[in-house]
Amino acid sequence: MRAAELADVVGGQLVAGRFDAEAEGVAIDSRRVRAGDLFVAIRGDRFDGHAFVGEAVRRGAVGLVVSDASVVDLHGTPPPRSDRPFVIAVAETIQALQRIGQFVRRESGARVVAITGSVGKTTTKELAATLLASAYDVVRNEGNLNNHIGLPLSLLGLRRRPDIAVVELGMNHAGELRTLVGIAEPEIRVWTNVAEVHSAFFDSIEEIADAKAEIMEGADAETHLIANAADMRVMARVSDFPGRLTTFGVEAEADVRATNLRCLGLDGMEATVHTPAGSSTLRTSLLGEGNVANILAAIAVALQFQVPLDALIAQLADFRAQPRRGQVRRLGSVTVVDDSYNSNPLALERALTAIGASATTGRRVAVLGEMLELGERSDDLHRECGQLVASAGVELLVVVGGHPMRALADAAIAAGLPRASVLSFATSDDASDEIGGLVRAGDVVLVKGSRGIGTDRVVDRLEAELG
Repeated sequence: MRAAELADVVGGQLVAGRFDAEAEGVAIDSRRVRAGDLFVAIRGDRFDGHAFVGEAVRRGAVGLVVSDASVVDLHGTPPPRSDRPFVIAVAETIQALQRIGQFVRRESGARVVAITGSVGKTTTKELAATLLASAYDVVRNEGNLNNHIGLPLSLLGLRRRPDIAVVELGMNHAGELRTLVGIAEPEIRVWTNVAEVHSAFFDSIEEIADAKAEIMEGADAETHLIANAADMRVMARVSDFPGRLTTFGVEAEADVRATNLRCLGLDGMEATVHTPAGSSTLRTSLLGEGNVANILAAIAVALQFQVPLDALIAQLADFRAQPRRGQVRRLGSVTVVDDSYNSNPLALERALTAIGASATTGRRVAVLGEMLELGERSDDLHRECGQLVASAGVELLVVVGGHPMRALADAAIAAGLPRASVLSFATSDDASDEIGGLVRAGDVVLVKGSRGIGTDRVVDRLEAELG
């Protein structure tokens, strides 16, 4: 990427350096700059990349994108090469990064699959990318790099011109998906579901659905939407989609559907899958009906690229849950279901249902962290989940967090769980200190909570003490 071309792409001005200088990569963290990189100085809530321009140059950055050229004191930070880095001044560096990502996406020639929804985005992304990788060169965004900064960084991977990019798009405010769709310009879009996630930023679940519906914006007759036929809020919004529509659903009338669902406990799920390419028996180690829906969405994507159904079914039999996302871990005589990456009411309901259907020689234990960003409905939603804890047959409940978790615990007790079987901790570190003495041989332990609560530390302590 040449300096003059980059300046044109980002709508900036080349204020220093040679117009024909080339950057090999892009970084926004000065600690990760490699020789030959372009450093984009991002301003965030807790940091300002402009303060680290000097470090980026010392590490070998050949170019800088800044919104304040006065911070670039090249005389005070000589680079480890004879030539000076080029400097592009822009009005807004995040927008510049987004324009670079969009430019690379357009130039790559890759087809883009974009996935959104309240629950299951990452698992669906990993499933779809894995199924497509059997026949195509595929890139995907790493982890959950799915926001206005992470997505354009992920799209930079298209510089090597793969066949397909599979990306997830996240949001917690209206208008965010519109921006991401505009950057990614996906030919195929997947909408998994709608649930009460990030409710603190919306007045109702209908507003959440409207915000998720931004996945359809900018579509034309050639755009393909894959939508969950079992979600009434999704289907209520896709009727006017201008392109092609493929539906999926568990026990629903859909183009790709699953019937004869059978829970295999902690060994996973089994179902009959029906598609336009034929029918087959699915066996997966992923837990719960929600993951079967994720699988159907991924199958629907892969079929658009003519991957044979029998090849898909074979790959799905070998697919394993991603770390911290429903991973079943055998720690001696104790089985831990590590779903600690994040939590929300629908995801927790699905996890509790899966645990409730599992056979165990010991107890069902749930270590649950507070679900964040639920706004005024937080206590009510936690109470509803407390009732689910009791109905799932949980015999020991460990709650981590503040007032909402007390509401969850009280609801579980009111639904029949003995008060002596409910323990409360303010932090995950407090719970970690006690967890080893609470579990017994044969127990099945579900660990789940919002990322900010850090329930993954409970899993790590269990592994240290029992593994």
